[in-house]
Amino acid sequence: MPSDSMDDIELRNIQLQFPQARTMSREDSQLHEERVETGRGSVVVAVQGNRSRPAILTYHDLGLNYVSGYQTFFNYIDMRALLENFCVYHVTAPGQEEGAPTLPEDFVYPTMDELSDQLSFVLSHFGLRSVIGFGVGAGANVLARYALAHPGKIEALCIINCVSTQAGWIEWGYQKLNTRHLRSKGMTQGVLDYLMWHHFGRGTEERNHDLVQVYRNYFERHVNPTNLALFIDSYIRRTDLNIVREMDPGRKNNTHTLSMPVINITGALSPHVDDTVTLNGRLDPTNSTWMKIQDCGMVLEEQPAKVSEAFRLFLQGQGYALRVSRKSLSASSAEVAPLTENKMANYRRASLEALDVVSKLQTQTPAPHWSASNINITENPISEAVVC
Repeated sequence: MPSDSMDDIELRNIQLQFPQARTMSREDSQLHEERVETGRGSVVVAVQGNRSRPAILTYHDLGLNYVSGYQTFFNYIDMRALLENFCVYHVTAPGQEEGAPTLPEDFVYPTMDELSDQLSFVLSHFGLRSVIGFGVGAGANVLARYALAHPGKIEALCIINCVSTQAGWIEWGYQKLNTRHLRSKGMTQGVLDYLMWHHFGRGTEERNHDLVQVYRNYFERHVNPTNLALFIDSYIRRTDLNIVREMDPGRKNNTHTLSMPVINITGALSPHVDDTVTLNGRLDPTNSTWMKIQDCGMVLEEQPAKVSEAFRLFLQGQGYALRVSRKSLSASSAEVAPLTENKMANYRRASLEALDVVSKLQTQTPAPHWSASNINITENPISEAVVC
């Protein structure tokens, strides 16, 4: 291009705009906390959404709670659209809520089976006939136990990084050392490194440095180390789920397995990939799906768009996207509004326009236009194993 066609531009100043720091706050006006008494102590349950809607019940992983484990994911644009149709009940394990006091020395922490039994009290407290389970790690194991003991209470199950076997010697040794340090020294660097590996796998610093710092700070400042040690000790003492895959149709009714639809998710960089493969090999292939999401370890934080779309398709596969009555749901929640692609796109567009308005008010300068594209479904990940 000839040089005489170029105009000279004088750069006089540069205005820097820094993104807001990522925080995890318990102060969310959309959530209402209730303490539910159970046969083995009390648990904190945070309710999000219209209680007349079908229920999704979540359970968190080690070192997390509903704030650090699910707040960001369920506030994601696509998941907020989903919450128009569902009510989420976030269950927190005893002593794991933010700001929890140290449990008494004589307190006997519930086993994994007893933690699952507590969910019956939660359902009874809120008058829920059945729920959709959504669990990660240790929470997924708790929900799987409850689903095995009460199959009629679980409509469908979404489990992430779920382990179906008992703890091996390496895991047992590392976690025993962690619990000893947590009780005597608090959140040491060794425990912190193990928690980061447990949730993100290896190489997280290179993938998402800011996200790593957020969780490091959270583990250091907002987790009660003594209570976490009790939860970890209960988790490593877990028993095998004893799930059996039975291919003979005549014997399936007497098989110990998860009879409800299951979507089994993991991240390609997660240290729990092999555990999810083992679980997948024990589940009934006619009602279960294994999904591995690329380029992430902690899927809810690193790939929320893919997980939310998979979860939406999973719910649509169970009939929740149709205005039809379901016998297993209560009369007040028998109809569910459709979750169409156009509705999701419109919700995205409205949310992004709201963000533009906020940005303009904060900077007093024109904000860039963010285009919102429709969700293009190229294949249904519920029909087979999917790597995306």
